[in-house]
Amino acid sequence: MPPKLNVHNFPRPPLLEKTPRHLQIKWNNQLIADTKDAYWVLETTHPPTYYLPPNSLLIPLTRSSHSSFCEWKGAATYWNIANPGNEAEVVKNRIWSYPQPTKGFSAIKDYLSFYAGPWDCYVDGERVEPQPGDFYGGWVTSDIEGPIKGGPGTWGW
Repeated sequence: MPPKLNVHNFPRPPLLEKTPRHLQIKWNNQLIADTKDAYWVLETTHPPTYYLPPNSLLIPLTRSSHSSFCEWKGAATYWNIANPGNEAEVVKNRIWSYPQPTKGFSAIKDYLSFYAGPWDCYVDGERVEPQPGDFYGGWVTSDIEGPIKGGPGTWGW
C-alpha cells in the first residue's frame, strides 16, 4: 500500500513532477487513455491533478471555444469528446490543456487533464473519486488524506 499523502502538506505555489503511476481512463468499459508517462500537480488542499501525454489518448478530441486562466499555469484550452459507445453523446469542457503554459509548467505543454467523470479514471488500477465540487479537477485515491478544497464552505481556503 502506498504511503498516505496529506493534501495539507502539498506546496503552494503548486509542484509539477513526473509520476510513475499507471493512469487509465475508461468510458463504457472502453479504454480511452492509458499511460505511465504522466505528470501530476500537487497543490495545498487539493488532491493530485494528472496530466496525460496527448499520445496516450485512444480516441479523438475536438477543441472547444471555452477557456480559463490559472494563476500558476496560464491560459487553458478545453476539449470535447464523443462517447465511443454513442457518438451522438458529446461531453464538453471536461478535458483541458495548456498550449502555452508558464515557465514553471512548460513540461505539460499540450498534456491533457481530465475531470474524473463521466468516464472512470484509474490510478494504478484504483478507481478514483472526483475532487468535491465541479470547479477543480483533482483525482482522489485511497492514499489521499486531509480536508480537500472544493466542497461547500471551502472556497476561501
